[in-house]
Amino acid sequence: SFSIGGFAKAKEGIIATLKNKSLNVEILMILAALGAFIVGDYFEGAILILIFSISGVLESYATSKSEKALTSLLKLAPKTALLYHQQQETEVLVSTLKVGDQVIVKVGSQVPVDGIIVEGSSALNQAAITGEFVPVTKTMSEEVFAGSINIESTIIVETSKDPKDSVVQRIVDFVEKAQAQKTKSQSFIDRFETYYVYIVILMAITLMVVPPLFGWWDQAYAFNRGIIVLVVGSPCALVASITPAILSALSFGARHRILIKGGDPLENMIGVKAVVMDKTGTITTGVPNVAKIELLDGLDKNFMLSVLYTLERQSTHPLAKAVADHLEGQAELLKVHTVEVSGRGMTADIDGHTYKIGRFEANIPADLQSKIDQCNAKGHSQVLIIKDHDVIGYVALMDTIRTEAKSVIKDLKSMGITPILLTGDHKFTAKSIAEQVGITQYIYDCLPEDKVTQVQQFKKTYGKVVMVGDGINDAPALASSDVSIAMGSATDVSLETSDMVVMNDRLENIPRVIKLSKRVRRITLQNIMFSTSVIIFLLISNIFGVIELPTGVIAHEMSTILVILNSLRLLIK
Repeated sequence: SFSIGGFAKAKEGIIATLKNKSLNVEILMILAALGAFIVGDYFEGAILILIFSISGVLESYATSKSEKALTSLLKLAPKTALLYHQQQETEVLVSTLKVGDQVIVKVGSQVPVDGIIVEGSSALNQAAITGEFVPVTKTMSEEVFAGSINIESTIIVETSKDPKDSVVQRIVDFVEKAQAQKTKSQSFIDRFETYYVYIVILMAITLMVVPPLFGWWDQAYAFNRGIIVLVVGSPCALVASITPAILSALSFGARHRILIKGGDPLENMIGVKAVVMDKTGTITTGVPNVAKIELLDGLDKNFMLSVLYTLERQSTHPLAKAVADHLEGQAELLKVHTVEVSGRGMTADIDGHTYKIGRFEANIPADLQSKIDQCNAKGHSQVLIIKDHDVIGYVALMDTIRTEAKSVIKDLKSMGITPILLTGDHKFTAKSIAEQVGITQYIYDCLPEDKVTQVQQFKKTYGKVVMVGDGINDAPALASSDVSIAMGSATDVSLETSDMVVMNDRLENIPRVIKLSKRVRRITLQNIMFSTSVIIFLLISNIFGVIELPTGVIAHEMSTILVILNSLRLLIK
């Protein structure tokens, strides 16, 4: 029993002692078991090893559950790929691919690299990356991620990133960093353990030596009491108070598609007073939709819609794409030469007239101007329709507010947290969005550097501040906040900058992770108070001779198991 049950933990303790040059809990358990053996309490020593091993198994279970949940966020890209070169297919290792190499992705296969589709189109299951199980249609020139599954037709993808820099690999690095990172509390407990082990050994030796010198106890009784000190004074439960809880919380977050970069962000989330949110991609989906198309009376509406469709479908701008998608099926004008003016829009000469779609300088009739003003008040963006030098109509577009946004804001307020909207959009849009979701404080016309200034000001005004953004243009503000959360499918910048990444874009994960941090704090405090109380009670009981070794073994080791089980509750709720 001693050899088989104690070998693994003894080996672990000795290796850690030699590596760190300091004693640890495992060494205390070895000494306690050997002490029990020496005094003839073989059964108690075996029970000590058994229960200590069980507590180790439970802690390993918490670790493995965390690893499993985190790595299940993605299905790793295959190790091999079909290289397409000079009309031939060759199977190669993904690690040998370079930027610019083209690979064939057949139906049912995983995309092996981050890249751009250069031939074909297909529906891809991106659940491994975003958690969204609805297939996404990807066409030529659109980006695809390693780990996505091709479910419709064969495509050719040109590698745009070195495989070691792919989103999949960055997620793996993120996970490894999350598991390796220790919180301030964990670091304190580790330092405390180092010194405390020596204190317990000194207490045990003192009980073994001092009482017999003064004739208070005989040698055998004193030795037995010293061995009990080694058992009940060991900080096993205290050491296990935090780590299993943190790992369980990471696992819980992972199951809800929240990547958390270790325990520090969870600790820092305690006491948050304000959540600052970007508009596009956070409060809204970031996908514009056509609200209305307004034309002057007397125009040939069908012809004008064809002009609008013909020009906008030639542009790659998100607003133009939204207009073209809205007019899908409209007749397209043939033999029309279009020109895209950067930052302005599209132009074309049709039937002797110059048509412009976008944001160009032109004369706006009074009746149209009043309607445009009304659109501004509603937070709509406008794409002007211009014939020669006059505006003859406009397209009003609006960003779609996330369906859960209103309930999320209400949830934050119920927790005593102030939600703040921070956006680069103009006043009308910011006000409209804020009113619709229930935010009373909003800041508009913010450049990236302005957002940093505002976040720093909020920290002075409110205290702890969480910044939620898309992880790209919000990177400076994310970095300056107490806790940063990036929405979206784990872009390079969001993984580097943010403390957490909401992989599935679900806004309700913001209050969820705040509540999770509070639960982690509550459970770790319960664990620390309980484990400390048990150690103190058992040590005092031992001095007065109330407990014997079997009772001490069971009480102490069961307290460790209870602490770990308490932490594992974070896995199931």
